[in-house]
Amino acid sequence: MIVGIPKEVKDNESRVAIVPAGVDALSSAGHTVLVERTAGGESGIRDEEFKDAGARIVDGAEPVWAEAELILKVKEPISSEYPHVRSGQIVFTFFHFAASKELTLAMRDSGCTSIAYETIEDSSGRHPLLAPMSEVAGRMAVQEGAKYLESPTKGRGLLLGGVPGVEPAHVVVIGGGIVGTNSAKVAAGLGARVTILDVDLDRLRYLDDIMPKNVVPLFSNAYQIREKVAEADLLIGAVLLTGRKAPILVPREYLKTMKPGAVIIDVAVDQGGCIESTRPTTLSEPIYVVDKVVHYAVTNMPGAVGRTSTYALTNVTFPYALQIADLGLDGATISRPDLVSGINIHRGKIVQKGVAEAFDLPHHTWTEAR
Repeated sequence: MIVGIPKEVKDNESRVAIVPAGVDALSSAGHTVLVERTAGGESGIRDEEFKDAGARIVDGAEPVWAEAELILKVKEPISSEYPHVRSGQIVFTFFHFAASKELTLAMRDSGCTSIAYETIEDSSGRHPLLAPMSEVAGRMAVQEGAKYLESPTKGRGLLLGGVPGVEPAHVVVIGGGIVGTNSAKVAAGLGARVTILDVDLDRLRYLDDIMPKNVVPLFSNAYQIREKVAEADLLIGAVLLTGRKAPILVPREYLKTMKPGAVIIDVAVDQGGCIESTRPTTLSEPIYVVDKVVHYAVTNMPGAVGRTSTYALTNVTFPYALQIADLGLDGATISRPDLVSGINIHRGKIVQKGVAEAFDLPHHTWTEAR
């Protein structure tokens, strides 16, 4: 199979979808690997490293898209890339379709097969390809929140952990999954007072067991969210519904109860955001202010730490990519049945139910779409 790795073009996206070890494995298995020139530069991977591993370095994205049967990416195609996607091609990347009808229709109409990292679910109900980037985003949420709480960035002028004699900041995390757990860990480690909200009592019991005493797990409901949002210096939205648009848990009216200069980091923005006042931002222009509250809603947070993110991501994505290259799509879905949960669109048919429901579009099962 011909496997193509174009350079990422989203704003300040520094990740790349393969590392030299992956190129070596594909080449050794008899596959052709096309890598766009400088695709790995921002992740600290030189063209020569890809070439030495067996890749053919290609000038520009167009020939990569034109020749490749399987495209490996990190982020969803943006509008300038839509014309490159063709019928019968497999595109394997983060898609987050429920956040964009334009993207959904473009991929549907292209006739490609769109396999989304974020919806692949194993037999235990976990999302192995989403997990490492959720870990990165959860930790970064606190790092970025601490920065934007500083006065020069329009924040309250707070040190997250305080100092002796001065109370620490109050961090409120909505969602106790991988993002929320990593956010709470880092915030607690810096000395903040942390509240983490979730609707799963078993998860809350687990968090109560593993977290230090400056983290308080609470059952999430509208009343608790309203109360804790008003107390928050840093509010982190960490909600995920697989393949679906995130629910709005913090209405715009709640912002009026927040402290001037408080900070919101909505990690759920990839799926539309769980805070009503959220709109997507970029790494070059990451923040805006609504009702005196600083909002950070970057849709590719891990792209800011490209080297860490690239290696963490490819550790989990590459085994699936190799199976697709070796066995073709049908063979790979038999060998790895969980791959079916990642197929969101196949040859003009939407097979991820949450995506179809998000935009009131026709839904087909995988069996129907094949």
